[in-house]
Order: sequence, then C-alpha cells, then structure tokens
Amino acid sequence: MIKGPVRQALSLYLVVVGLVLAAGTLFAQQKMSSTDMDLARGILRDARDTVKKNYYDPKYHGIDLDERYRQFDERIKNSPTIGEGFRMVAAYLDGLKDSHTYFQPPDRANRQDYGFRMQVVGEKAYIVRTRPGTDAESKTHPGDLVAQYMGYSVNRVDFEPLSMTFNVLMPQPAIRLNLTDPDGTSRQVMVTAKAKPGRKVTDLTNDTDIWEFIRAEENEDHVVRQRYIESGNVMVWKMPEFVLEQTDLDHMFSIVRKHQTLILDLRSDPGGYIDTLEQMVGNLFDHDVKISDRIGRKEMKPQLAKTVGNRAFTGKVIVLVDSNSASAAELFARVMQLEQRGTVIGDRTSGSVMEARGYACQQGIETIIPYGFSVTDADLIMKDGKSLEHVGVTPDEIVLPTAHDLASGRDPVLARAAELAGLKLDPADAGKMFSFEWLPL
Repeated sequence: MIKGPVRQALSLYLVVVGLVLAAGTLFAQQKMSSTDMDLARGILRDARDTVKKNYYDPKYHGIDLDERYRQFDERIKNSPTIGEGFRMVAAYLDGLKDSHTYFQPPDRANRQDYGFRMQVVGEKAYIVRTRPGTDAESKTHPGDLVAQYMGYSVNRVDFEPLSMTFNVLMPQPAIRLNLTDPDGTSRQVMVTAKAKPGRKVTDLTNDTDIWEFIRAEENEDHVVRQRYIESGNVMVWKMPEFVLEQTDLDHMFSIVRKHQTLILDLRSDPGGYIDTLEQMVGNLFDHDVKISDRIGRKEMKPQLAKTVGNRAFTGKVIVLVDSNSASAAELFARVMQLEQRGTVIGDRTSGSVMEARGYACQQGIETIIPYGFSVTDADLIMKDGKSLEHVGVTPDEIVLPTAHDLASGRDPVLARAAELAGLKLDPADAGKMFSFEWLPL
C-alpha cells in the first residue's frame, strides 16, 4: 500500500516546476559520460539518505547501508552505460528484499513498447496478450510459454526483477525470447520494440506540451477506470487499482447493494491507497474490522476499517486474484479469508505487501531531472500474526487458465466464480467481459 505514490508525487512535481528533462530511448544504452556518472552517483546517494531517514526498520535487516553504498558507488564508476548505473541504484535498494522500497528512474522522452505482455500463471510465465501493429503480434502469441527472456530463465521468483530491468531500467531496442507454444513446439524469436519519439525537454508553460501531458494523464485514468457488469442478482466488478475517491466508491457500492452476490475481480490489481482499502472493507462489514497491525520505527496505530453501518453490503462475496494481484489487493483478499466473509479463487498472489511512501527528488537547476523512491514505513501483520510479504495469498480454490485457455481467450476463473454465484457462464464468454485496453504509444 502506498501513501503518496511516487508516480503521483512526481506528476504533481512536474506541473509545479514547469520544465522537465527526460532521457531518450537510447539513454539506457549510451556510453556513460562524466555527467551521466555524476547523475547516477547522486541518485545512489539520495537512495541511501532517503532509506536511512525513512525506512521502517532502523536496523535495515542487518544491512550496513553505508558500506553497501560504497560498494555500489564503485560499481557505478565502472558501469559502461547510464542504464547500468540505474541498475546499480535499483540493486542497492534490492538488498533490503522489500517489495515497496524501490527506485523510480527519470522518465524517458521516447515511449517504447515491446508489444507483448507476460504473466506468471502458477510458477511459469506466459505471453498473455500482444499489441496490434507491433513486431510482437506476428512473433508471439497468447499461450506461449516463456522459457527464457534475454537468456534468463523466467519463473515466479525472477519475473519481477527481469521485468524491472528490461522494461524500466535498461529498455532494449529488441528482446530475445525462447518460447514454447501450447502444442509443445519451441522456437526463438527476436522482438523489436515499437517506439514513439518524444521531446527531451518538456516545457509545461507551453500550451502544446501541457495539453500533451494532460492527455497522457487522461489516457492512464481511462485505462484504470472501474468497470462492472450486472447479471440478475450478481454484480461483477473489475477493480484495476485501489485508487478511488470517496464519492466514486460510494457510487459503486450503491450499485453493489442492489445485488445478492458481488464478484470482485482483483486480478492484475497492483494495490493503491490505504484509504481506499479501508473504505472497501468498511462497506462489507456491519462492524469495524482490524486489517493489520503496523510495525514501524515508532509505535503505530493498527490499520482499521470502520463500518458504514446499516449501509454495508451483506450479500455473498467472491474475490478473484492472480500472480499480479499485489499490496492492497492482497490485504483485501486475506481479510475476506480471515474474517470468513468471502471466497477467494484464482492464483497465488504477488506477496508484495508493505506500507510505503513516495519521495520525489531532482538534480539540476534550470533544466531538471526528476526521479523518486518508494520507501517502506511499516510492515503489516495480519490477524493470524503473519505477514503477506514474500508469501502472498493462497486462494481458497486455485483455478489456473491453461496455455490453450490463454491462446483462445477463455477465462475459466471468472466462469468458476459465476458458477459459485449461481450463474452459468461459458469460459469463452467470460473472457470477453472486460477487454484489455492498451495505453496509446
């Protein structure tokens, strides 16, 4: 869970300062200059200082942050590219093994997309969708098992670090994949990224630049909007993230209360705001519920969801999760289990459950380079005395799509949830209920 997410903090910051320098597409591959080295070393120093001041564990899990800083500062001096320098900053923070403590590097002027999306199902990674009009569309297909990604084996443990490296820290002009299709045929492909050139300098006092910035924000908001379908006494709510204003959440629950069963789809929900989580839980119980105990540097109050009283939804609750369900989504699902309030089905969740705050930083004076960090300020201990970090939520009923399901667009998880709710829903029809939407390049 996040208090003041890095993404939103940086967005606000950019609007205020008006002038932004962002790295280009080849920024990660270009040879390290002395200026680049100073940038990377300055970011590493900020990473150390931000963690030392704000991390929830004052002993840092036994890590000597200053000694580790000296080691990684030397590695940056020997890094061949700025992208490798950024990777060293991320690796420095990764020593804490904390899902919510990480580096948010400077944005890039050029937007690029490999044209495919991978996801872990069970313990293996699969291609789950491809973007129309990209090189990936003809070379990769939903249902392909990803055996290797740029020469690395892909599994649940390594999936996130690989994604972070090649999607955020060191984006590549092309990605090499070793794939196996649903029928067992193996192949190797090289997928060229699709890029859209942008400005290296964005001047938010300029009408054209500010409107481009606003449109990009609007596009992101549209993709993560709340969606729902009503069928008789059942409501299926696709919740892409735990980011809802109070009025919007009240509106959604005014619809929920018209039905006997709520199917809440939290698959690929990365979490979001603490307030949204508490309000979600409060709308499903006729009494206050303690979500977790918060363990930090100082004594902290437990995380409590206050009931909305007689307006609480009292019907049946079914929660859908997968390997991309994280943070607040995991806490919500586990509360439903511990309080015996709902049934959780799908795949084991991410195991990325801490409470964190975003910190925006910058380098430069007239032309600035913004970046940021997310730093954990509390561990969260559930009613059973356990943390979900690195563990995740194991569903009451594990239902996994097969490679053939992914290839044909079938959704056996939602179909099973509908069955539990008393509806007959074909997996093929379930797969069409909430179509995936790509952000424009």
